[in-house]
Amino acid sequence: MGLLNNLIKKTREIPAQEIITAYAEGELISIKDVKDPTFAEEILGRGVAIKPSKGELYAPVDGTVAMLFDTLHAIALTTEMGQEILLHIGIDTVELKGKYFSANVKVGQKVKAGELMIRFEIEKIQESGFDTVIPMIVTNQDEFSSFQLADPHTVNIGEKVMAVSK
Repeated sequence: MGLLNNLIKKTREIPAQEIITAYAEGELISIKDVKDPTFAEEILGRGVAIKPSKGELYAPVDGTVAMLFDTLHAIALTTEMGQEILLHIGIDTVELKGKYFSANVKVGQKVKAGELMIRFEIEKIQESGFDTVIPMIVTNQDEFSSFQLADPHTVNIGEKVMAVSK
């Protein structure tokens, strides 16, 4: 029985629902209010957005860093349930070519919800003429049955903003 018990312990259940938390301090807004049709029309997936009050991006859920753009303005995570989450700092900020951004994580790294992933100089990005809103979308939305989105309000790190179910 010892071997069988060890195998059972090693088999992890995939959760049926994951809670996604605020990944920045600021104003939670509807994804439909983002001033970029790719996000607003949910072309890439379902999600929410935050107008940040600080230049810090935190992990919204436990997961693995699947992709980190060279310009550090966008990062993708894969969760235990299989969500592919894209976080995009600002609109058209790819044009900054990484200026004003620094990463605390790397591809392949496991992160916990609330862990600081990227710092960005919010004032300098805004002074350069860019919107600093941070859309967060589930790019493989078709693999999930329901999305519960929180209503717009002021959020703090770790506060529930979305629940996704298999």
